[in-house]
Amino acid sequence: MKRQRIALFGSTGSIGRSVLDVVRHLPDRFEVTVLAANRSVRTICAQAREFKPAQAVLSDLDACKKARRLLGAETEVLWGPAALIDAAAARSTDTVVMAMSGTAGVLATVAALELGKKVALATKEILVGYGEPVMRIARMHGGTIMPIDSELSAVHQCLTRKAPRTKDKRQKTEMDTSTVKRVILTASGGPFWRRGLPSRARLSDVLKHPTWSMGRKITVDSATLMNKGLEVIETCRLFGLRPGQVVPVIHPQSVVHSLVEFNDGSVIAQLSLPDMRLPIQYALTWPDRTPSLARTLDLAGTGSLDFHAVHANRFPCLRLAYDALQAGPAATCALNSANQIAVDAFIAGRIAFGDIPRVIERVLGGLDTVARSARPGISRLLRLETWAAEQAAGEVASYGSRRPRRKE
Repeated sequence: MKRQRIALFGSTGSIGRSVLDVVRHLPDRFEVTVLAANRSVRTICAQAREFKPAQAVLSDLDACKKARRLLGAETEVLWGPAALIDAAAARSTDTVVMAMSGTAGVLATVAALELGKKVALATKEILVGYGEPVMRIARMHGGTIMPIDSELSAVHQCLTRKAPRTKDKRQKTEMDTSTVKRVILTASGGPFWRRGLPSRARLSDVLKHPTWSMGRKITVDSATLMNKGLEVIETCRLFGLRPGQVVPVIHPQSVVHSLVEFNDGSVIAQLSLPDMRLPIQYALTWPDRTPSLARTLDLAGTGSLDFHAVHANRFPCLRLAYDALQAGPAATCALNSANQIAVDAFIAGRIAFGDIPRVIERVLGGLDTVARSARPGISRLLRLETWAAEQAAGEVASYGSRRPRRKE
């Protein structure tokens, strides 16, 4: 079997490290040809020495120079956005795993899809901010987007079925959403799901996620339920569903990752213990399945599985996500950009926790009617993302100036 050649973007983050666990687990199926990260020099150098990729790419120039000194001639070390795009488009790359935070990897994702490659996508901001043109490009050029996010991977698994064998006896898979009544996305709920958002919550309390160990930004998004709102947008974009067909539900155990209800009343769910290596391996090996590193689910040992309704009035960020999805691609792009700025400001202590949805709502309110109704392409959305970030930064400064100063 020919090994699948992977360009891994975001190799030093938690998702990237889990991808490399899967590569170690299945060395006969995968090889890493490119490692890319922002500025984590020591980590990416250690990864390069182990996996021996042809290239390593860093977004930061100083980090690139340090990595070149450390790696010598072992691996070619490049830097900058152009190098990311070239790595994604290279003939030596079969699959791009996009796990870089934010939208830094959107142009590399587009470059891979334009050449009909598979993109295993962990970066939800790309489908949220640029989903409509990205999906058009994928359909136009025969590219494939496989979700790594555990909830979207679960939906994919519930919808995918084997099609009848073709005349050349090859087994194909297909996905039919015409009979889908609704998709139910489960959410751990974060630390505040029982009582809603405390406007003055401390950062240490916000970061106490009950199930997953994640980076600060996504953990804050989980606490506000913006993370679930972003997944609703992703689900609609990826599977071609209407906003009213995607419903979140609180599931504290994080064992059921998503459910699909069909028009005859049947419901199919995907269950597994929380382990990101499972959806990663599914995305890379699909349509095949092979034994994974995930532990076996013991239902008797797990005990009860609880589900609770999401009270939208307690989580304004979730409502804003639905509003933006209804408004169109410009609004979802602005939502994502404003949320990034607001969350960063909260983590830095410049605004209160309850200010996050207020900043986002103010930015969305500033979108003109033309922007809301248009079908913008990638370049226009890139400009809109910058505009929304600037507007959000202005709102942050405004809120920050009104906050009482802490006593020394």
